[in-house]
Amino acid sequence: MVTVLVCPHCGQPVSDQERDCSSCGVNLALAAGYAASTLTVSLPLHDATPMAPEILVPRLGEILLEKGVLTSDQLQTALDRHKEILIAGRTQLFGQLLLEMGLINRGILDQVVTEQILKLQQALQFTNQKLEQRVIERTHDLQEALHKLSELNELKSNFVSNISHELRTPLTHIKGYLNLLAENALGPLTDEQADALAVVLRAEARLEQLIEDLIQFSLVARGQLSLNLSVVDVKELVSIAVKKVESHARTRQVKMGVNLEYTYPPIRVDAEKIIWVLMQLLDNAIKFTSQGGSVQIYTAQDNNLISIGVIDTGIGIPPEKLAEIFEPFYQLDGGTTRHFSGTGLGLALVKRIVEAHGGLLKVSSTVGKGSCFEFSLPASQSENVDE
Repeated sequence: MVTVLVCPHCGQPVSDQERDCSSCGVNLALAAGYAASTLTVSLPLHDATPMAPEILVPRLGEILLEKGVLTSDQLQTALDRHKEILIAGRTQLFGQLLLEMGLINRGILDQVVTEQILKLQQALQFTNQKLEQRVIERTHDLQEALHKLSELNELKSNFVSNISHELRTPLTHIKGYLNLLAENALGPLTDEQADALAVVLRAEARLEQLIEDLIQFSLVARGQLSLNLSVVDVKELVSIAVKKVESHARTRQVKMGVNLEYTYPPIRVDAEKIIWVLMQLLDNAIKFTSQGGSVQIYTAQDNNLISIGVIDTGIGIPPEKLAEIFEPFYQLDGGTTRHFSGTGLGLALVKRIVEAHGGLLKVSSTVGKGSCFEFSLPASQSENVDE
């Protein structure tokens, strides 16, 4: 392959036999040296070493040998002399040594150095071009992958939304007939039938809640989460949420504690969604707390922020899992032998609802001792609670 050399000053083709550019007249050795000085080179050089263009040309002796400028014996003599200089603790460029020994002249040295530096410069330019092309190609691949991921996420959201609404329709019929049976509207039931029906009703209620979670998640994933804001009392929200989970706590034989000693300013929130958030946090705390354990909900104020937290004495969460529990469909108790039910959407929705209110959800936990989930919301500037 023939290498075409170009002048580093004007970019016009030059011959490796020329000392000066025929187009702009610049000294090619000086121009090459200036171009080379713009490169970042880190070499362990002695302070007295002159910064000449030659320093960027490796294997100078071999190049001169290949060009027929030096004989093998002359090169070996020069190398031995250079080695002696280095052993003596002095530093000298090999080209300068060849000049002092009279083996070459300045013109030949400048010509070889210029040629090699120009080749180095062109090799760097070629490498940079290849690198830029690879960056462009890689960026394009990443953009394609991101586009494909967006399409898959949209497909997943559509599927979740569609299947959730499709499940809601037959579930409505099931719920209606179960209620008719429970009310003896279709005839009296025996005690055994009533007990069995109670189990089915609880299962239906659980299924209905799971489907509702899926629907809410699909809306959030599409950015369709809407807030119906109103000024409400913090204690009222907490009380409603606690009442809704009391039966679950009794069934699990978990003690419920509520710390609402102080009066706080009202908050402007979507009351229905914040109650749902509190229910999710309480329900999770109860679910992961063993019989005889306790769950406590508390409130606190820090300047203009009202905090609500749920503390339990449950199984706790490993530190490496804390960031993952807010991912959609994540199950802390994964695998085929799960002990705790759920879709893995609860905490993901809790986090998004809190953030939609401008709040921040925090979690701390110790394995075997329990967890604490806390979120803060800004207090309302209005003191009037909406009726």
